[in-house]
Amino acid sequence: MKEFQTKSQKVSPLKPGTKAPNFTLKTTPDQHVSLRDFLGRPVVLCFYPADWSPVCSDQLGLYAQLMSEFRKFDAELLGVSVDGVWSHLAFSKDRNLNFPLLSDFDPKGDISRTYGVFTERNGESARALFVIDPKGIIRWSYLSPDGVNPGADGILSALEKLKSPGRGE
Repeated sequence: MKEFQTKSQKVSPLKPGTKAPNFTLKTTPDQHVSLRDFLGRPVVLCFYPADWSPVCSDQLGLYAQLMSEFRKFDAELLGVSVDGVWSHLAFSKDRNLNFPLLSDFDPKGDISRTYGVFTERNGESARALFVIDPKGIIRWSYLSPDGVNPGADGILSALEKLKSPGRGE
């Protein structure tokens, strides 16, 4: 994946073929999720700038509507932003989201930085997608231009390739 100049700065997401760095993030004030919890099945990591923004609301709402498509591939979808857990809980309830939102709040943007998608100037994650195979290897990534909903076609194509023997390796 090429580096991409956002309005705020250049970000450089981890490339396909890279082992996905493990992390543990809060989903509620007293619950955590680790990437390693999902070894053995595909994971879609959806980094996004902020709860409540119009594009993020549309993007995550679309993914909630398409969960049955992701489930056909036994894929887990995880949303990640630097917002706090209380914001995530309210946003998820308001938007009827049916997948976990992980808080990359403390230390702020640590996991977004690890994945190469934190924008220092704005103090938020860039809008970036990663499809991770069941062995924990990034097989597809996409950095969306500022203000653009990336949709789901790229995610679904990447998951289809994982399903096809020899194509996701």
